[in-house]
Parts: sequence; C-alpha cells; structure tokens
Amino acid sequence: MNNSPKSGRPLAVFDLDNTLADTAHRQRYLERKPRDWAAFFAAAPHDPPLTEGVALALESARECEVVYLTGRPERCRRETLAWLAAHGLPEGRLWMRRDDDRRPARGTKLEILRRLAQGREIRVLVDDDELVCQDAERAGFSVVRARWTGDSGALKEAQEMEGRT
Repeated sequence: MNNSPKSGRPLAVFDLDNTLADTAHRQRYLERKPRDWAAFFAAAPHDPPLTEGVALALESARECEVVYLTGRPERCRRETLAWLAAHGLPEGRLWMRRDDDRRPARGTKLEILRRLAQGREIRVLVDDDELVCQDAERAGFSVVRARWTGDSGALKEAQEMEGRT
C-alpha cells in the first residue's frame, strides 16, 4: 500500500452470497455432480435478503462508502445490481469475478482489496468465507465474519476448489 494520503470516505466492503443474500434455496445445484452453475446463478435474483447483513450495510453507509465484492461472475452483473436496488441496499460499486476467472475466492478478493486500499481506507470487509476473512486479516484488513447463515459445504468447496463464487 502506498504512503499517499487516502482520499474520500472510508470503504465498507460487503460480500453478497450468504452475507447479504440467502443462497440456501439454490445450494441444491452445487450438491450434485456435476455442479449446475448455470442454474445456481440463474436462481440468484430470487435470493431473500439477510436481515443482519442488510442492516449492517445500511448502518455502514452512514460513515462509509459501501462497495460490493463478490465471487459471482461478471455475466451476473445486471441481475445483481437489480437485486441490490430491489432490497434497498446502498448504491455502491460492484466488483465481480471475470467470467473466465477460476481462482479461489480468497485470491481474487484479496487482490481487489489491496487495489482498493491503495487510494482509500478500508474500514471493514464483511464476508462469510472463513478463508477470505483469514487472508484479509493477515493482510491487515479489519473483518466482520458474516455468521448469520448456516454453512454450506458445497458452496465452500466451490469457492476454494473450483473458483466459481
């Protein structure tokens, strides 16, 4: 990170899946072999919002600029932005994975966090992925673990082994 003064409001960085959006209804697409990624992402617009995550995003927006950092592929951008607006979440930049990027979520997210931190203070990262949280903390970022949903073994495996979300 550079030594230049940081400008603008600090950033609060929020993950989407299992942090703001409840993915439980679409986990079944990841529990089968082969995984049905098309169906998994096609069902995302129907995710119910997670009350705890939404409340934290709204609270964070009082002092911070809220940005969204997700492992969802770029092809889901339009539906994701519509979902955020439909559920009253603060407007903010949406960082997504390139459609062909299959790296583990912790690698892609930490890369983007470091890029964001070059010009702005990152007040907090809110994410449900324990490996993302651990790596972010090791890199010096403040982290809130989104523990308001049940664990999905299939989703965790997909995040790390297949680099999909």
